[in-house]
Amino acid sequence: MKRSTMNLISGTLLSAGVAVLAMAACNKRQKDSAETWEDTDMRSSKKIDRMESADADKVPEEKGLTQLDSTYRSEWIANGFPQTHKEMKELEKEGQKS
Repeated sequence: MKRSTMNLISGTLLSAGVAVLAMAACNKRQKDSAETWEDTDMRSSKKIDRMESADADKVPEEKGLTQLDSTYRSEWIANGFPQTHKEMKELEKEGQKS
């Protein structure tokens, strides 16, 4: 191969290597500088899973539930999931009839 072709190939490889290293350094710097709050996700919080539901004194169905369970219950109600075993069995019977 000609010397100029070899120089072109080695220069291209060197430039690509430098670009990869620069991108890795930028990504690392962004991760290090990003401010995050610890434990902002309710599902990974042990504290929320131990706290009594805020509505426990107002709503009889909330009595005995933790804050996390109360949140899940609210989602289930909003999405129309059955709340009791009785409702689940009724839905299963309806499904078997059709």
